[in-house]
Formats: sequence, structure tokens, C-alpha cells
Amino acid sequence: MAPLDKYGDIPILKEVTIKRPEPKPCVFIGSSRKDLKRFPAKVQNRMGHALHQVQEGEEPIAAKALKGFGGRAILELVDDFDSNTYRAVYTVRFAGMVYVLHAFQKKAKKGIATPQQDIELIKSRLRDAEEHYRARADKGGRKP
Repeated sequence: MAPLDKYGDIPILKEVTIKRPEPKPCVFIGSSRKDLKRFPAKVQNRMGHALHQVQEGEEPIAAKALKGFGGRAILELVDDFDSNTYRAVYTVRFAGMVYVLHAFQKKAKKGIATPQQDIELIKSRLRDAEEHYRARADKGGRKP
């Protein structure tokens, strides 16, 4: 019997290759990687998977815009685990790059708002990320 390569007059493709783009580099600013490593293993796993989705150009379900930064340039991943809330803040503001700016356990003080000291740290690290991005571009690094 001949191999099936047509269904009536319709040709059947035997092999399909999907070319995926290279994942965007993920750069951790300040102590964000070390802080993320302090999270419980399950939270690290979920945050890591979500950050990988971001590197692939997707937006994870757990991502939401961080208020006070205008739009969706600064996002946070939120994970509730064992009656605690963990957050990782990142930006995709710079073409072709993912910068993780801050990772912390939310300490319930007043509602769900991010404490002001964390907001100030995020702003400072955003400036650091911008400097890193510009230095990379000046050295001829990948800048789509």
C-alpha cells in the first residue's frame, strides 16, 4: 500500500517546522534574583515559569500593571501561597529585554497597595535598568 500523502486532491504535509523567536534575555537588577530565590520552591517555580513566558513574548495570567507607573510598562507577578503574598516586578519597556526590578513578600500593612519604600526601590532599579540597556546598546549589544 502506498503512503498516505494525499486526501483526495488535498496534499498532506508530513512535517511542519515552527520557528520560534529567540527568548528575550532576562536581567535581574539589584538583589532581585537573590530575593526571588528566598521564596518557597513552589512560588519560585511559578514565578520562573511566568518570567519564561515573558521572555517568549507572552503575558502571563498572573501579570498585572503596577499602579503609579502609567500603563503596562511595569508589571508585577502576584502569587499567593500558604497565606502569604509574593510579588516580582518586571519591565518590558526596553526592546528585546526583560528586566526583573524587585521581588518581595508582601507584608500586610494596609490593604493591597505596594508600600512606598518598595515603589521607591522599583523606581531606582528602573533607572538602573535603563542605564544597563543604554550601555548595552552603546556597546553594540542586541537592540531590535
